[in-house]
Amino acid sequence: MGGRTGILFIMSAPSGAGKTSLARELGDNFPDLRHSVSYTTRPPRQGEQEGRDYYFVSAARFREMVKRGELAEWAEVHGERYGTSRLRLGATLEQGLDVLLTIDVQGARQLKAVYPEAVTVFLLPPSLAELKERLRQRGDPPAEVRRRLETARREVAELAGYDYVIVNDTFKEAVEALRAIILAERCRRARALPRLDGLLKEVEGHGTDHR
Repeated sequence: MGGRTGILFIMSAPSGAGKTSLARELGDNFPDLRHSVSYTTRPPRQGEQEGRDYYFVSAARFREMVKRGELAEWAEVHGERYGTSRLRLGATLEQGLDVLLTIDVQGARQLKAVYPEAVTVFLLPPSLAELKERLRQRGDPPAEVRRRLETARREVAELAGYDYVIVNDTFKEAVEALRAIILAERCRRARALPRLDGLLKEVEGHGTDHR
């Protein structure tokens, strides 16, 4: 990786907007992009796997992690707690590997304060009606759907603080939009320079007059 520090990509979205599916698809597009797996106190949903989707821990274990300062950020969402390992995240970025982290707006604010160079992306559903239907199809009970929709309204009000906004109307187009963001950020001059150090020194050594 040429000694560069990895880029932290933070993606937030209302529950049901498709951030988990999008993150998985990006893993197939970018084998060198790491998806940070959060810790959570909520039980796994059908099809979720330990270590792939989340690290599922007890409330007591989570409290201990907070007490010991093991989490770079944490937040309580819908009555359950979610957090990111400080050690895992820092070590991955120091290796020069880019990281995609899908977290709520509370966690995003915390991490942006610690990693001001992080790139933030807000994923939106095409409408609240569509979001409601996706939550229903996922099997969420009516009371949970109402609660998540109310939370979504509050979260959408936070999008002005994000660098990029993607509307997940068509999944394929949302994937392409996120791919474009990652590629563009990797090509920023300040981030690309460490990888070009050898080439630039070679150019300087030969001078600029090639007549």
